[in-house]
Amino acid sequence: MARYTGPKTKIARKFGEAIYGEDKSFEKRNYPPGMHGQNRRRGKKSEYAVQLAEKQKAKYTYGILERQFRNMFKKATAAQGITGEVLLQLCESRLDNVVYRMGIAPSRSAARQLVSHRHITVNGEKVNIPSYQLKAGDVVAVREKSKSLEAIQHSLANAGQVYEWITWNADKKEGTYVSVPQRIQIPENINEQFIVELYSK
Repeated sequence: MARYTGPKTKIARKFGEAIYGEDKSFEKRNYPPGMHGQNRRRGKKSEYAVQLAEKQKAKYTYGILERQFRNMFKKATAAQGITGEVLLQLCESRLDNVVYRMGIAPSRSAARQLVSHRHITVNGEKVNIPSYQLKAGDVVAVREKSKSLEAIQHSLANAGQVYEWITWNADKKEGTYVSVPQRIQIPENINEQFIVELYSK
């Protein structure tokens, strides 16, 4: 399965924010990468550069490659509603993202691995496709044999944030994807309008 496997702190420094979550290395060097990172004085970015950077940030944040992201944009364009918001909602509805939001995994890449290794079920059935699109009412759970995994237990013990569109039952280690989140409920710092403008050219 193709995915980005390079240095994550470097990517976070490129965008000037910790898009992969808590990162001590990023906090120490919160400036662009490269030997002139701290002293680099760049001119004003072009409109295209700003739009491209926003698309790249969204792709890296959700761990989606270009072709997949473009297909999601086409799907968002065909759907009812504001294209940019629908695009983010499709990203949030991915199984790996919901596993991460529920606190079963500490990051989206860890969630993707859990899904790929068949540790997660949807409505009682094993699903090993990280990009699987969940629908409102779907029940996501940790497979019975995987409930004792140390990585999952540790992640759940440290999970803090609660999201309005997800419910979680700690005893059963399962949660419900209650509804598609509204834009205001999605915490990611992404300007989806720039992405729409870029793909509309």
